[in-house]
Amino acid sequence: MPHFFVKLIAPRPTFALDMNEAERALMNEHLQYWKGRLDRGEVVVFGPVMDPAGPYGMGVIEAEDERGARVFADGDPVARAGLGFRIEIHSMRAVTRAAVN
Repeated sequence: MPHFFVKLIAPRPTFALDMNEAERALMNEHLQYWKGRLDRGEVVVFGPVMDPAGPYGMGVIEAEDERGARVFADGDPVARAGLGFRIEIHSMRAVTRAAVN
C-alpha cells in the first residue's frame, strides 16, 4: 500500500512551548487519534520533530491514494478545530522493515 508523509504545522512557532489548557486538551485528542490509527496498522510512525527552526508533527501513513491520505488528515481533531494548523501531505516511497524482510 502507498505511503504518505504527513506534516503538521502548528498555528504559531512557539506552540509546543506555550500551549494553553484548551490547546493541550486538543493535542491529547490528536495523540489519541493517531495512536488509534497506529493500533489499526494505518500509521507506520508518528511524533513531534524538535526542529530548531520550529517544531512540527510528522507521521508516515499507509493509504490507498492521496485522497485517502487527505481523508485521514482531515479526520484529525486538530484539522477540524479550525485553529490555524496546516497539514501537508506528500507521497513517498517508504522503505520499511516489513518491505526488506
